[in-house]
Amino acid sequence: MGYSDVYGQWQADPEAFWMAQAEAIDWFEKPSKALFADKAPLYEWFADGQVNGCWNAVDRHVAAGHGARVAIIHDSPVTGTKHEITYAELQDRVASLAGALRVQGIEKGDRVIIYMPMVPEALEAMLACARLGAIHSVVFGGFAAHELAVRIDDCTPKAVIAASCGIEPGRVVHYKPLVDGALEQATHKPAFCVILQREQEVAKLTEGRDFDWHAFQAGVAPAECVPVAGNHPAYILYTSGTTGAPKGVVRPTGGHLVALNWTMKAIYNVEPGEVFWAASDVGWVVGHSYICYAPLIHGNTTIVFEGKPVGTPDAGTFWRVIEEHKVASFFTAPTALRAVKRDDPKGELIGDYDLSRLRGIYLAGERADPDTIAWTQEKTGKPIYDHWWQTETGYTIAGNPVGIEALPVKIGSPTVPMPGYDVQILGEDGHALPDGELGAIAVKLPLPPGTLPTLWNAEDRFRKSYLAHFPGYYETGDAGMKDEDGYLWIMARTDDVINVAGHRLSTGGMEEVLAAHPDVAECAVIGVTDDLKGQLPLGFLCLNKGCDRPHAEIVRECVGRVRDQIGPVAAFKLAAVVDRLPKTRSGKILRATMVKIADNADFRMPATIDDPAILDEIRAALRPLGYGGA
Repeated sequence: MGYSDVYGQWQADPEAFWMAQAEAIDWFEKPSKALFADKAPLYEWFADGQVNGCWNAVDRHVAAGHGARVAIIHDSPVTGTKHEITYAELQDRVASLAGALRVQGIEKGDRVIIYMPMVPEALEAMLACARLGAIHSVVFGGFAAHELAVRIDDCTPKAVIAASCGIEPGRVVHYKPLVDGALEQATHKPAFCVILQREQEVAKLTEGRDFDWHAFQAGVAPAECVPVAGNHPAYILYTSGTTGAPKGVVRPTGGHLVALNWTMKAIYNVEPGEVFWAASDVGWVVGHSYICYAPLIHGNTTIVFEGKPVGTPDAGTFWRVIEEHKVASFFTAPTALRAVKRDDPKGELIGDYDLSRLRGIYLAGERADPDTIAWTQEKTGKPIYDHWWQTETGYTIAGNPVGIEALPVKIGSPTVPMPGYDVQILGEDGHALPDGELGAIAVKLPLPPGTLPTLWNAEDRFRKSYLAHFPGYYETGDAGMKDEDGYLWIMARTDDVINVAGHRLSTGGMEEVLAAHPDVAECAVIGVTDDLKGQLPLGFLCLNKGCDRPHAEIVRECVGRVRDQIGPVAAFKLAAVVDRLPKTRSGKILRATMVKIADNADFRMPATIDDPAILDEIRAALRPLGYGGA
């Protein structure tokens, strides 16, 4: 069957479609049906089934005779170490940690915060929680103490599992003082902490509260997998909210297992036993779905990579890992490839490595500009598949279902909606817009299995944030359009659609034009306040390494390109060259914060910002243009 057959099958009978997919998962007790709609618009999937996430990710592969298959490859250029863990070894390690947690009172429904770098033990901690039916909440290692304290108070964990430190290029990040600071600030006090001591830094443990990772497990009986209901929360993952308070996205166990398992073949086109690599971090949703759970549920080998796309040691790191570990399918963020392109604009380092095992490169996390896609395609000779999804959904809303049928790639589009997602483009009045018209992207309810059923302890906020604006729909917060072939085009966050003298314009469309300039490595466009036109677009340009042309000349050319390709209606006249753009640690550009700086408005420092010092550089670049305050 091709894509349209599979999508049509889902449309015709969603219940039968998802019950068929549920057959690929091991259940202690099979669900009686797929969709539970009695609390609509709050929907649940497989609610009366009994299942365990760790069993499906680890134990069932050992039971099927695949214990010797490699489950995890840890590749750490920042420490110069590499090692492999088989499924049988992973089962022993996870059961041991789960047994020790159980001795300390962790049981089904308890919360555990995990605060770790990119080491296999981070995945083991997640799986040990799943084994017991405990609900984990992974917080990006190195997050500020205050932000960690906010999350501790929100999910009230019984334990914190952390490492002594993380390793960044050229520095050690001290985790334990951040954990101690968070525990001091938090109103809720976890019962105990487990600390993985790394050789780069041995942390001081607090007597009576902190346990050493290895000593903690010594002599403890391994734990078996605890059955949980299909609607039992597997984890809570905090995503930044517009109010500054983080939103705790809840992931239900049964739907999570079913949907992720389906995606590994249908979207990423890998067979069990092949190597899959998502170059992300366990602190983000990509790390949850595609470093930990999906590859292991499907029986793949997953790579835990502790490094950066550039600087560990150079812009050839990605290609080295792909060659060395025989990666079949590679998932990264456009911002990572832009960094590689900026350091190696001619792609010379790619030629040093054999990428023959690699079948495709997948991009997500932010809008992929066509120039980066075209560059990567040309230099690697591999198909590049953009796809679009969110922390809230946990997996692809729109993508190219290569394992079902490789659809023609339209550069700039993440292709088509996946089964389970009825995607509509809506006007402000909630009515569907015609093809080619820019509007709010919404998904008709119910959302498919594995997506968020609610926010942790915040049902009202869930309803207001996602369901209230367009009744009967989930509001994605993204703006875009559909073309005549049903392909989706994600143009910007809804907030990034700017109004210039009554014309609604996508900043993403302008960024496409700027990114195509041969000297521009990366760019961002924001809308700044203007007394006459309401808003004006303002561009930030990061140039390729080695570019020594006058900045004013490049700015002049960029302004001309936008005028030629979008038209005078865009009123694009303002641009500044900067060394770097402010981003979250997952690579998203902080456009809303840049707007506030430009408009000299008060703003709260984003908790997820990678380097706060960049904001001063942005302010300095804005002043000659008359923005950003004195």
